[in-house]
Amino acid sequence: MTVSLEQLRRCHIAVDLGAARTRVFVKGVGLVVDEPSCAAVNTRTGALIAVGTLAEQMTGRTPEYIRVARPVTGGTVVDIEMAQRMLRHLIGDKLRRQLRRKARLRAAAATPHESDPLARRATIETLVGLGARKVELVDTLIAAAVGCGLPVEQPSATMIMVCGAATTQVAVLSMGAIVTALRIPVGGNAIDHAVIQHLRHQHELMLPSQSVRPLQLALRGNGITERGPSSTEIHGRDVATGAARSVMVETAAVRQAIYTPLTNVLDGIGKVLRDCPPDLVADLAESGIMMVGGSALLPGLDQMLHEATGMPVVIADRPDICTVLGLGAMLEGRIQPMVLNTAPLVS
Repeated sequence: MTVSLEQLRRCHIAVDLGAARTRVFVKGVGLVVDEPSCAAVNTRTGALIAVGTLAEQMTGRTPEYIRVARPVTGGTVVDIEMAQRMLRHLIGDKLRRQLRRKARLRAAAATPHESDPLARRATIETLVGLGARKVELVDTLIAAAVGCGLPVEQPSATMIMVCGAATTQVAVLSMGAIVTALRIPVGGNAIDHAVIQHLRHQHELMLPSQSVRPLQLALRGNGITERGPSSTEIHGRDVATGAARSVMVETAAVRQAIYTPLTNVLDGIGKVLRDCPPDLVADLAESGIMMVGGSALLPGLDQMLHEATGMPVVIADRPDICTVLGLGAMLEGRIQPMVLNTAPLVS
């Protein structure tokens, strides 16, 4: 089923519930929330202790009666009640009072490509619990393409890759619709896990996922596909003794560990191209691939994709917020009229 831009222009807020971050766009105001999708809860009393950045910093550092929950996985709400509590706290009392003044509050939300009906229903119930009378669902691929400025309404092919924390979505778009698309269960979290496993097996060092960031910054100098003698110091816990220990890690070895899960992404891009009509593939030889999403900033990923596909690869400006900005553009009517090929609309 399709949803028109006219329906989206009636919405007041847009929400992008991601596995890593939650973003909220308010019509006429702009982006008001951009926080990690985390909530810390006291399991003894049920009280909400912290959300967003503070809750993420508490991961792995709390006593056993405090649980850090992630109510969204792969763009799907897995804990509706916790997601509602998290959103209420992130939006804040002042903004909630403003939204309550809307006689019939409408909300738009991005949903992953080919998400199942239960996942769509969970997203709708989450926003209905915040006071929305009607919820419009838009495919993440369409919203991200609009947000990064791709000419999706033109009769020519554009290819977009949404690099999320839990999944990577690849699609070819034309005439405002998805021609062919694929969702790959590999994202930034899988890359972090590959690095953690490499350090555990090769250096007998255990470390939390937050410590993966320094390694990724070290890769920024040479990128994934290049080799270099550089190394970086990583602090963690010794597997055998449990004592704190530091090791010097060669970034070349880390690049190899990262490359392994990314081969699934390359296979997915190949499948999308094989399923695409030849005329549109010819267009892509010139327009190339547009990368959006937080994981698109992984150093050297664009170069690796260019070498594997032979097509130009471009990282969007502010790729992490393209999806919610695309939803905002639809709400405010800043794009040409067209029909959007979205997830089925449920109200």
